[in-house]
Amino acid sequence: MTETKAGAPAAPMGRRERKKAATRKAIADAALRLFLERGYDEVGIREIADAADVSTTTLFKHFPVKEALVFDEDADHEARLLAAVRERPEGRSIPAALRDHALRYRMGATGSRAGFTAFFALVNDTPALRDYGQSMWLRHTSALAAVIAEESGLPADDPACTALAHFALEAPRTARGHDDPRQAVTRAFDLLECGWRGIGSAGS
Repeated sequence: MTETKAGAPAAPMGRRERKKAATRKAIADAALRLFLERGYDEVGIREIADAADVSTTTLFKHFPVKEALVFDEDADHEARLLAAVRERPEGRSIPAALRDHALRYRMGATGSRAGFTAFFALVNDTPALRDYGQSMWLRHTSALAAVIAEESGLPADDPACTALAHFALEAPRTARGHDDPRQAVTRAFDLLECGWRGIGSAGS
């Protein structure tokens, strides 16, 4: 059973909400399957709608732009991101918690490795998806900064919290073009954890 933020049981999803969620998932699943089979640019909206057995009007009600079909769990991603900070183990720093989250959810440490590799390649090799995905993640900056401030006992508008949130969301981009993407991301978060004086050469 899902729970509210305060920990009380959430009201069960109604029939209409379940139907909408099922339709949304069917559309997203059909789109991703076709994109992985033939490439993002080779698949049209009408073809996706037909594969999901919905009208194009219904498709656009759930996904206003084509790129959004690939990133259909934005709200869930934000919830996991904020929980990574709020629910981190005692003694774990905020940068370390965000690093663990990035490695788990943005670098494919869980789930089907082959499936993630194909998905990552699709996004990374398609400029429209790459740019949309990054802008989607950066939309979470304000929410993440607020949680960082809350957990750190700092003012909600503290610029350091906003900077940490922004850089943490940007860090996975450092994986692009590296032979070891996970090591590249870890290195970026080492900088966030230690600051440049802990990473750079003496005197830099």
